[in-house]
Amino acid sequence: MVRRTETRQRLLESAAELFQSQGYHATGLTQLTSAGGAPKGSLYFHFPGGKEQLAAEAVRLSGERLCDDLRTLATTAPDPATAVDRVVDALAASLTESGFERGCPLATIALDAAGESDVIRSACEDGYGSWQDALSGYFAEQGLSAERAASLATVVLASIEGALLFAKIRRDVKPLRDIAAHLRTTVEREFS
Repeated sequence: MVRRTETRQRLLESAAELFQSQGYHATGLTQLTSAGGAPKGSLYFHFPGGKEQLAAEAVRLSGERLCDDLRTLATTAPDPATAVDRVVDALAASLTESGFERGCPLATIALDAAGESDVIRSACEDGYGSWQDALSGYFAEQGLSAERAASLATVVLASIEGALLFAKIRRDVKPLRDIAAHLRTTVEREFS
């Protein structure tokens, strides 16, 4: 017998993928339950707030996972510029492996639903905030003042986010490669 928590986790995992690639409005309840291998009624059993609650929790899961990846990529890099390169490389690889379906794990749903749902907007804000905090903390550990580290983290994240969108639309990772080269110069200059 399948445990309730396994069904909930399957729904959450499949929702995270679907919302990342399709957005909120293009992902239907039937598709969510089917992809999660769950009966239709189970969505509201596990997520009483319905699709909106499922989306917010999926965004939180995706945000936490990328935050963990950012921390790992940064802390295992020999220097901050290489850390940023590794982040860009990982995102480019994920985008390519998905056939340019999955870009940023938060952007699609943020653009699609955050304007109409405070619950989803808050989850997106928390996800982006955790990424900025992770990079900012790393940059501060590497010697920047807290203010400079926060500013650099914003520049890095906003640049990567924009390049990821361009790459997805163009179905080509060149925008990510271009921004990586510019970020390398910027980051090296900050730490010289």
